Amino acid sequence: QVQLVESGGGLVQAGGSLRLSCAASGVIDSFSAMAWYRQAPGKQREFVAVASSSGGTNYLDSVKGRFTISRGNAKNTVYLQMTSLKSEDTGVYYCWTMASGRVYWGKGALVTVSS
Repeated sequence: QVQLVESGGGLVQAGGSLRLSCAASGVIDSFSAMAWYRQAPGKQREFVAVASSSGGTNYLDSVKGRFTISRGNAKNTVYLQMTSLKSEDTGVYYCWTMASGRVYWGKGALVTVSS
């Protein structure tokens, strides 16, 4: 069983920065990617960024140049550094990974960007 716990959400003014963290516990496939998704009020959950265990990354177009995803040295943590935040970045941010063929989600961290 894998558990993902997010932290670091909060309220920030537009133009500000936040750093989200996600720690995974349980048996993690060392080759599993870890990712961040978000869900804005009234909208579907969307992909934000992914980081492979080898360091490869990919981003939603609207966050490129503003967000940076990274993996911890132990590979069971993932971070999302968010800068130049905009009101449209508001939402619940979820951590994602896959282990033994199953997908796991964290419970989410709320990010609110005030304009």
